[in-house]
Amino acid sequence: MKTLILYLFFFLTLTSCTNKTEKEQPQTIPTKISDKTIIDLSHSYSDKTVYWVTAKEFKLDTVFKGQTDKGYYYAANNFSTAEHGGTHIDAPIHFAKDAQTVDQIPLEKLVGNAIKIDVSSKSSDDPDYLVSIEDFKNWEKNHGYKIPDGSIVLIETGFSKYYPNKAKYLGTDERGDHAVKLLHFPGLSPEAATWLVENRQINSIGIDTPSIDYGQSEYFKSHVILLEKNIPAFENLTNLSMLPSNGFEIIALPMKIEGGSGAPLRIIALINKV
Repeated sequence: MKTLILYLFFFLTLTSCTNKTEKEQPQTIPTKISDKTIIDLSHSYSDKTVYWVTAKEFKLDTVFKGQTDKGYYYAANNFSTAEHGGTHIDAPIHFAKDAQTVDQIPLEKLVGNAIKIDVSSKSSDDPDYLVSIEDFKNWEKNHGYKIPDGSIVLIETGFSKYYPNKAKYLGTDERGDHAVKLLHFPGLSPEAATWLVENRQINSIGIDTPSIDYGQSEYFKSHVILLEKNIPAFENLTNLSMLPSNGFEIIALPMKIEGGSGAPLRIIALINKV
């Protein structure tokens, strides 16, 4: 009986896939985690972690490390950090009054099917590159369907290759208020952010730079546009070059800080093994 039930399940799934048109999101048969390749998209936290030029940097203090007087080994640390630094999440409250805090973001926004928009060929020679509406439309044209509803959208600029070299990754290794005007790295244009929220139904968005807005932004319009619609943003991602353009899943779980505007993030991608 169990075999029959499984057969019927897979048959119905395949039938559903067959009936889909070319323009609709492709469907896949559920697979086990052992059938997946896991890609870590997170930078580790250390004294090299890249932070916004005005944010408190990561600090790790050793409480104890060694053999105790009772004969067993023991290690413990204290750490302190700003919410927004390293691989982290921007909760909607970060730029939208009364919006969701980190602990209020539905898990459905953080786990699910994903796509990747690769603009690295354009941003490699332009540290101020703005991801455009055309970049998203070209992805759709190349794949033959719209960005599927509920997608997690990742943007690959290629800038993670510079991490943690602050001068190359941020555009400056100086810190303080004056350094904000020295920032240079790619980001999402406000026009493209508006197009996404008005024409597509995405769950969240991520990028391999310090901010979803480009370095020279003064008003953080893309942040405002996205976060006002409760679309969280993942920043300082890495290893996006290891991902395909579609057909993978994301698990992005931040530290669950009550009332937090952001938090350190461990984010991974799951790709079907070939």
